[in-house]
Amino acid sequence: MAAPIPLSSLSDDVAALERALERTDGPLVLVAHAYAGAVIGACTNERVRSLVFISALSPDEGETVADVFYRDKPSPEAPKLTPDNHGLLWMPDDRFGAAWCQHARPEQAALLAAIQGPIAVAAIQEKVPKPAWKEKPSWYLVAEEDRMINPATQLFLARRMGAQVRSEKVDHASPITAPGPVIGMIHEAIASSVARQSGTQQHG
Repeated sequence: MAAPIPLSSLSDDVAALERALERTDGPLVLVAHAYAGAVIGACTNERVRSLVFISALSPDEGETVADVFYRDKPSPEAPKLTPDNHGLLWMPDDRFGAAWCQHARPEQAALLAAIQGPIAVAAIQEKVPKPAWKEKPSWYLVAEEDRMINPATQLFLARRMGAQVRSEKVDHASPITAPGPVIGMIHEAIASSVARQSGTQQHG
């Protein structure tokens, strides 16, 4: 299931994720793309077994999303984002395809630009609590051709959290443009979670 997060503040988004998880039963593997990495990192649900980050931002305790997003030099293709009169950040339509999903078909890119949800500046400026990846197993897919989040930043974040790392020649929108590696990593996390659970029950 996909949790509908409002992108209004990190706290709002974590609360929305928690509400979505209330509709589930049993052990969970959380998967996040881009900004949502901070959201799953701040989730405290005890049923969460593993975390999967798809070219995602994963601030440490006391950091903000902006801190890690601007850690390294941006791609020349990445537009400089400025908030509108409501404090919201939008990707400009004329730059969306080249920066966000350069491997997408033109009709895919047009649709993604049309349905994009803006993110509030407040969301990327809120300091995060102690992240769950300090205690839970994590996986990280580094998008080598990402033009939104510098791949060097992704690799730094993945290594810092001690994640199982997979690096692929994919763009920022890999869940749409290259779903194979994404699904494969999710399956790895699930299989590992099941194996750990079985081992715990056997030793218990």
